[in-house]
Order: sequence, then structure tokens, then C-alpha cells
Amino acid sequence: MATTVEDMLSTYPADLGGVDRDKLARCIEECLACAQACTACADACLSEKQVGELTKCIRTDTDCADICGTTAAVLSRHTGYDANITRAILQACATVCKACGDECERHADQHDHCRVCAQACRSCEQACNDLIASLG
Repeated sequence: MATTVEDMLSTYPADLGGVDRDKLARCIEECLACAQACTACADACLSEKQVGELTKCIRTDTDCADICGTTAAVLSRHTGYDANITRAILQACATVCKACGDECERHADQHDHCRVCAQACRSCEQACNDLIASLG
């Protein structure tokens, strides 16, 4: 069954500029999932008794959520496509996902929400790197 992202990409009336449609769809989906996980993780951190110890995690979560959401939006637009902009935002997204994944992993043994978030960050980082590699 096709996802909404795949359905939207398949309805685009022009060429996608040589971008691998499957890698693009996966990256958009992973960015959206990561943004949601990071938003939920930051909120869960705010509910923890030792919230002061999670300040960096909350900050990294919110930065990652914003960048992942923006990346998904940019990747969803193809009119006037610019490979340099796409590559730059994908690199930024992969970088913030790595940083957030590393930070969440520091707390994963104590907080399940950080464990889940770290996994989402790793998956998004990989999807961004895979799409970058396919851009040529």
C-alpha cells in the first residue's frame, strides 16, 4: 500500500529532476517521523522529575524537530529544484539527527522516550545520507 508521500510524488506533473523517487519518499517520511518523535520526546522530558538533567536533550530534540520538519517541506517541493539547496539541507538534517540521536542515547537506559527518539534520529540520519549519496 502506497503512503501519502508516495502518492503525492507520483502525482507530480513534471520530472523530479533525476532524484530517486523511492529514496526521496523514504527521506520525507523519516523526516516527518523524526520530527514527531523529537517533539514528543522533548515534551516527555519536560514531564520527568529530573527535568533539569534533560535540558540539553530538550534543546536538541526541539532543534532536530524543527530541522526535520523544514527538510520534509523543502524535499516536498520540486518546482525550480536546486540540487545544491537540497544537498545542504540534507546535510544539516543528517548532522542534527546524529547530534540528537547521540544525546538521546545518553538517556535511553533511563527514559524509553529517549530510546525511541534516538532510533528515529538514526533512521532519519541514514535516509538523509542515502538520498545525498543518490544525488550524484
